[in-house]
Amino acid sequence: MSGVVLTRVDGAVGHVVLNRPEAMNAITVELGRELEEALVRLAGQAGVIVVRGAGGNFSVGGDFHELERLRAGGREAMRPLFEHFGRACAAIPGLPVPVVAVVEGYAMAGGFELMQACDIVLVHENAKIADNHARFGQVPGGGSTQRLPRLVGRQRALAHILTGERLTAAEAVAWGLAYRALPADGFDEAVAAFVAKLAGRDRDAARRVKHLVHAGLELPPAEGLALELETVLDHLGEAAAAAGIAAFKGA
Repeated sequence: MSGVVLTRVDGAVGHVVLNRPEAMNAITVELGRELEEALVRLAGQAGVIVVRGAGGNFSVGGDFHELERLRAGGREAMRPLFEHFGRACAAIPGLPVPVVAVVEGYAMAGGFELMQACDIVLVHENAKIADNHARFGQVPGGGSTQRLPRLVGRQRALAHILTGERLTAAEAVAWGLAYRALPADGFDEAVAAFVAKLAGRDRDAARRVKHLVHAGLELPPAEGLALELETVLDHLGEAAAAAGIAAFKGA
């Protein structure tokens, strides 16, 4: 690996860091490839994965210098830039652990699209968030046209993508794009406390809950509820669930 994505595991927490701070973590072919590899690898080693950007920014999106170089090679030369990054984002729902995006600084274009793909998002109160493709005459290529309407509704998604207007951290929470906005003072400590809470939950239960939520979004409600019923019956038959019930009774 080239080092444009760094990883480490601290106890039950896996850390993925987009590591191109000199380019505000702009996305390249290699970064997309390494991001997918890192997420899949850490999902087998940790109970929760945290995705951050180095240097105080999440990501400003696709690297225009690389895009220009690839564009000179024609349509197919550009495909790997979008395919590798797209596979990284698409892998997240299927991972057996929650993936938390920790967003500070700029989260623009592809960075905003990666934020949408993550399971849970924590934003710094001063974060600058937008799908700004339209401001440069571009079409989103990392999932915004598909994920954003599902997250915030058709009208908000279209208005946001077509205007490229920046969202504040509070607006991101109000729109359902982030779970919580955290103050600058004590930001890292608040992130660590939240992630530790997630990491402390039963891994099998967390895996099943995540699967039910993501699968249910693609199913009619009756089928989703049927899947939930079968899953909870399977889970209750296992030792870990029995231990949890015993702990609840003794609380």
